[in-house]
Amino acid sequence: MQTSIPAIFMRGGTSRGLYFNIADLPEDRELWDDIFLKAFGSPDPRQVDGVGGTTSVTSKACILSSSDREDADVDYFFAQLSVEEAKVDYAPTCGNMLAGVGPYAIETGMVKAEDGETRVRIYQVNTNGLVEAVIPTPGGQVEYEGDAAIDGVPGTAAPILLNFMNVVGARTGKLFPTGEKMETIDGVDVTIVDAAMPCMIMRATDVGKTGYESAGELDEDTTFFERVETMRREAGQRMGLGDVTGQVQPKIVILAPPRDGGAITSRYFVPDKTHQTHAITGGIAVAYASITPGTVAEPLVDLFARDNSPRFSIEHPAGKLHLALTLTDGANGHEIQAAGIVRTARMIMRGAVLVPERLVKA
Repeated sequence: MQTSIPAIFMRGGTSRGLYFNIADLPEDRELWDDIFLKAFGSPDPRQVDGVGGTTSVTSKACILSSSDREDADVDYFFAQLSVEEAKVDYAPTCGNMLAGVGPYAIETGMVKAEDGETRVRIYQVNTNGLVEAVIPTPGGQVEYEGDAAIDGVPGTAAPILLNFMNVVGARTGKLFPTGEKMETIDGVDVTIVDAAMPCMIMRATDVGKTGYESAGELDEDTTFFERVETMRREAGQRMGLGDVTGQVQPKIVILAPPRDGGAITSRYFVPDKTHQTHAITGGIAVAYASITPGTVAEPLVDLFARDNSPRFSIEHPAGKLHLALTLTDGANGHEIQAAGIVRTARMIMRGAVLVPERLVKA
């Protein structure tokens, strides 16, 4: 027998997945892994028995609830599913899927819509971060149609502004968890940074790459992935995350100078495959490393106007990720007070996902 669980299938930014109300899931969270894996069709490279799209960016679940916090309206708990393994990781968050949280909250009545636009304050449970989402709601209804375009998504849609707050030390409590802005792993200079997402950042040329390769070209180089995975595990130990084998944090980033009008070029790994575009949270980490003297990133950056709200564009395989940074002066020079980005979202289906009844019973 199968049972149904209410869900909305939605694209958020350049990602896609299922959005759930926590009240519709079993109280016993030990059951969640099997429910999510079955819903998405993992483990299977084709994900033919579920709604997954055969990639990590289309294998994501968001669990939402009304927040008890004074500074938030909605609690957002994120789950990253593996495609080919029976694994669910609750450590990271997803900035792209955040774009769908506000629309979901309004569509399901968690947040009352205003006429014109609605501000939804979101608490990221995984990383203890706060984000304000500004959703277009003419006539008190979520508007999905619009003229905003983001690289990695065809067509246009209504713009959703995401303002990321208090991103420093999202996982470890420190911007540079090891106390160093640059250090060496396996003979390679790296910067280990924790801003919205813990990352190990390297110059592409130091690991035998140009930094301009396509995602497919990078994914074909298994020797490269074996080397940087070993380095990533060492970085995880150094930043206090313990043995990160089988986990998706810290992420791996390789950088190169920009060549298409951006501030820097980045290839972002998730971590066993190359991101087809770029994670927003990873982009914030890259931006922090880029504006801080003494990191591997800073010498590669094309200087930009450092006023109170500069535009920082990261070139990625499918185009650019545009961040609006609010900077303040701090001990490390410029520091990011807030990072804003325009994303889009679209509700694709609403109803219920079906899973075997035995999976929802302890």
